Amino acid sequence: MSNTLETTFCLECLEGALAHRQPMIFNTDQGTQFTSVAFTGCLAQAGIRISMDGRGRAHDNSFVERLWRSVKYEEVYPKAYETLGSVPDMVFILKPRIHTD
Repeated sequence: MSNTLETTFCLECLEGALAHRQPMIFNTDQGTQFTSVAFTGCLAQAGIRISMDGRGRAHDNSFVERLWRSVKYEEVYPKAYETLGSVPDMVFILKPRIHTD
């Protein structure tokens, strides 16, 4: 776990994930950590097609964006964790929600 999105951390996570399985396509946003030569090179070397959301288009991945919003507003912000070590392994449990469909 890291409190930054530096390329080195993201690359370590990618390499760890690729040790278990290799997807055909890898989708990210256009953050600099994901567009770096090191990150895209790792994907290319593994033969994985790179897919990136449109610049500034959070709606391209609205399900995940909404999930992270819920995690932040229901768990992280109210509890104001002092350090990464104080964050429990499982920080978020889905609560029953009334759907408005």
